[in-house]
Amino acid sequence: MKKPILVGVLALQGDFACHLSQLESLQVAGCEVRRADDLNDLDALIIPGGESTTMSELIDRFDMRLKLTEFVRHRAVWGTCAGSILLARKVDDPRVRPLGAVDMVIRRNAYGRQVHSFYDEIEARLNGTVSRLKASFIRAPIIEELGGKVTILAEYQGSPVLIEQGRCLVSTFHSELHDNTLLTRYFLECIVLDGRKGCPG
Repeated sequence: MKKPILVGVLALQGDFACHLSQLESLQVAGCEVRRADDLNDLDALIIPGGESTTMSELIDRFDMRLKLTEFVRHRAVWGTCAGSILLARKVDDPRVRPLGAVDMVIRRNAYGRQVHSFYDEIEARLNGTVSRLKASFIRAPIIEELGGKVTILAEYQGSPVLIEQGRCLVSTFHSELHDNTLLTRYFLECIVLDGRKGCPG
């Protein structure tokens, strides 16, 4: 890392502990975000996988929506699986109130129920280099529409699964469940610090 940074992980529900573990392994300070005030001193935020309907409800229950919406529209953020749903402009499920940070339309649980979850490897274009990533699709969503300012970094079976828009990174799969920290490092170097010349490839 070029300078000390503090990365928060939304810890209302889901697999936030896995992201915190990856940050720790990279010697980056991470913290749980459970209240609106926890966003104050952060350089970046990760919204983890989990249950998007529950997360959306808890965001409102704990009065976090206004401050969270402001944060994800102007600061570095990475949404994985359920996190990607929350960052979308539009979601197919009315129970989810998305934060609207990324110009995309997304469909929940598009691959089927929990029993249909699967693991595979994908190729991602990170900083001009093609890299292989381990990816777990657990009740994963599918991105159905993208706006013109979105960059596709990886696809799976013809559908975008890893995209970038401004300071937002979105992955419809889980990479944090595996020991490969490449995507976490990409987020830190290329999204949080915007260190394009030093991005991992």
